[in-house]
Amino acid sequence: MCGEDGSMSQRMKLFIFLLIINLIVIVIYLVWNHIRRKENLRSVWMKAVMMFLCPVVGPMFVLLSFILFKLFSSQGMDLSDVVFSKDRTENFLRPDEEMERNMVSLEEALEVTDKKSLRTLMLNVIRGDYQNSLSSINLALNSEDSETAHYAASILQDVLSDFRVGVQEKYRTLDEDEEHIAENCVNLLEYMNPVVEQKVLTDLEQRSMAERMDEVLQKAWTADRQKISSSVYEKVCQRLLETEDYENCRKWCARVREQYPDALSSYTCQLKLFFSCGDRENFFRIMQELKESDITIDNETLELIRIFM
Repeated sequence: MCGEDGSMSQRMKLFIFLLIINLIVIVIYLVWNHIRRKENLRSVWMKAVMMFLCPVVGPMFVLLSFILFKLFSSQGMDLSDVVFSKDRTENFLRPDEEMERNMVSLEEALEVTDKKSLRTLMLNVIRGDYQNSLSSINLALNSEDSETAHYAASILQDVLSDFRVGVQEKYRTLDEDEEHIAENCVNLLEYMNPVVEQKVLTDLEQRSMAERMDEVLQKAWTADRQKISSSVYEKVCQRLLETEDYENCRKWCARVREQYPDALSSYTCQLKLFFSCGDRENFFRIMQELKESDITIDNETLELIRIFM
């Protein structure tokens, strides 16, 4: 009996020791991810809970997953080959990016419990160019502060109401001047895109607007395709991808490639299409063609490639 008691005591000590080591590993994992800030916070905590509930096995699983991810992701392609050369890589900064750096994002502010600070920030957004912040304002609809939610609802209602009326009015007058149909169509697309890309409409209306953009671009292409810039093609392709209209997106990808063979957007349209479809073979085919060209590559394209890898 004494021998059995001693054996159980040893096993219990070993078990407690493993639990302590397991907790230390979890703490190190959380601190490490807090410093790196590369992984989604929810994913980090889910893995931490799994490691806590499954001592030893959980940490080993997370470690093995990390090793396999690094191993296979590094075999796909050397990203130094993707960059090609520093002379062909360019940083494209939005005009208002400096201002955005100095502003607290509304998404983060919504997590603040100080209602006065949140309302002040909301009023600052209203006073500024809030049409480019509709997606953030849309999040404020779910704010616990009723006044902030009211501000957000009021802004969205006014802006989207004016937007719908503007789209209908501009669409109705597209054919009034036959000599400028293509220009009118392009102007309508440029008017629609800033709102549609923020995804503040219902799913049904979002799809309807994407279909309208496809229709208007077709009208412009039929009237005078030379009036359509490569960036307009790319914007419409992106809106179609968001509604999973791959067929029409493929059509415009082919047309922009034919009309602007030396434009970066003619490649990025196809890269985004194949990325969305999970078509690895064609994605790397287009990437190889881009590599062999002399086209300057922007950071967005490099990031897309890294994500796909």
